[in-house]
Amino acid sequence: MHAVVHYNALVSLRFVDAPPDTLPGSAPDTPHPAAQAVHAFFEDPHHPIPLPLRPHGTPFQQAVWSALQEIPPGQTRSYADIAHRIGRPRAIRAVAQAIARNPIHLLIPCHRVIGRNGQLTGFAAGLWRKESLLEFERTGRTPVRQ
Repeated sequence: MHAVVHYNALVSLRFVDAPPDTLPGSAPDTPHPAAQAVHAFFEDPHHPIPLPLRPHGTPFQQAVWSALQEIPPGQTRSYADIAHRIGRPRAIRAVAQAIARNPIHLLIPCHRVIGRNGQLTGFAAGLWRKESLLEFERTGRTPVRQ
């Protein structure tokens, strides 16, 4: 994961192929705050994240990202569901674009958004990771790359 923490709030968190404890800016004996938040998610995705999330984006993007945070772990919603939730039912493509620009993967759970037909759709970190995260949230089994 690559993280940016600004004024004690997480503003960016992206998947990279490195262990979470190797985040830039981590002291060897003190876990990075974002690493602690990721570990907390994997301990129990139903509990609140112990770090404020403050992604930078337009008001529309903020509304979409807020709606994503309302999706319970292990459940999914479609892009159309999110568009309706934010009061913009015709803005499905704009919702998809806002989701694609989500700067805090995992903790703002864009992996919980699927296509209208129930199929998994694009995920910047890879569909295998999206599928693994949803499986983890439903069953508690730790996600692994297959």
